[in-house]
Amino acid sequence: MSQKKTSSTKHTPQATSNTVTYVLGGIAFLVVVIVVVVAIMWQSGSDAPRNDGYGTVKNPEVELSLPGDGVVQLARPGAQRVIDVYEDPMCPFCGDLEAKHGQELAQKIDDGVVSVNYHLVNFLDPSSASGDYSTRAVAASHCVAATENARVYAAFHGGLFDSEFRPVEGADSDRTDAELAELARSSGASELATECIASGTERDAAVADANTGRDALAASGARGTPGVLVDGQVVDALGDSEWLASIN
Repeated sequence: MSQKKTSSTKHTPQATSNTVTYVLGGIAFLVVVIVVVVAIMWQSGSDAPRNDGYGTVKNPEVELSLPGDGVVQLARPGAQRVIDVYEDPMCPFCGDLEAKHGQELAQKIDDGVVSVNYHLVNFLDPSSASGDYSTRAVAASHCVAATENARVYAAFHGGLFDSEFRPVEGADSDRTDAELAELARSSGASELATECIASGTERDAAVADANTGRDALAASGARGTPGVLVDGQVVDALGDSEWLASIN
């Protein structure tokens, strides 16, 4: 019987072409870059101000009313949808809400789509350098609301939450009553409002109304500030970019 011959030559696998390797590696890198860029653009877009350039309420048909307990209501007559907004003047997330949706909300008010009730609270007094900034800002809001029209109040409210004005929690300083009065003046408020702010005459009422606002916020089911309700139902105003756009 003859024996089967075997080769003594070892099998050496052929190396993958360097050119192919580089091409595949380059494609994989480009895919990763595209995914990262798209993610960054999506995130940036989600935080971008809605209706940027619109500004604050400007329609003279918008009325300001004070239904009680420190609530400030802005609406055109006949507005069917009701939005309640609970905010602390030092709250950074409230600032984020105003930066992202404030102009979009202003247009909804101007167009007569929504009636907005602003409830200002003072949770963050202990986080302010003065120990009472939030309360003093709520008192300033009272002064402006009691003496001015909806357009002036909207401008003041927007300025109050602007990152260039809003104090930082735990900082060494916050805003004085004089600075709050100057913000009101630059928003179009009269001397009646600025004198009210400087004198602190609304402070006690602000404390009482802020406490009432806290209780209402807790009862609403919202977990903190900003708390936003549409027709009595809590919405995720920071997580859902379309919550306001969907209201008609």
